[in-house]
Amino acid sequence: YKIPISILVVIYTKQSSTLLLHRADKKNYWQSVTGSIEKKETLIEAARREVYEETGINTNEYSLQDWKLNHKYEIYQHWRHRYEPNITHNTEHIFGLEIPLETPIKLSTSEHVDYKWVKIDEAKKRVFSWTNVIALEKLNEIQYLSS
Repeated sequence: YKIPISILVVIYTKQSSTLLLHRADKKNYWQSVTGSIEKKETLIEAARREVYEETGINTNEYSLQDWKLNHKYEIYQHWRHRYEPNITHNTEHIFGLEIPLETPIKLSTSEHVDYKWVKIDEAKKRVFSWTNVIALEKLNEIQYLSS
């Protein structure tokens, strides 16, 4: 069973583009990098592993930031079978990763069928989860404060 603790990594560029991935198992489900932690894995280790598995990006080459933001949400019914019986909620921890726009993306085709670089406002309209929207709003805030 999956552990009901996960990470979400917003991958973005200085040009305010953010990377969205199209899930293979659900039509029109766009998202940032996500995934559950594994046994004896820290949150940052899970974030590094998931980014590499889903995009081929080695986070050691860039600055992966723990945004110290998390959300507890109800697990969608169609994914509950992945968790122990009676587990209904997950806690998701948010990270950010700035990379150059020209960084090659190599999708894990078992998880995602496409990717797009889009501006933050468009990304907020495309993602299916409210936690992803909040993470994108946090990116907007971070980029505003650094400009």
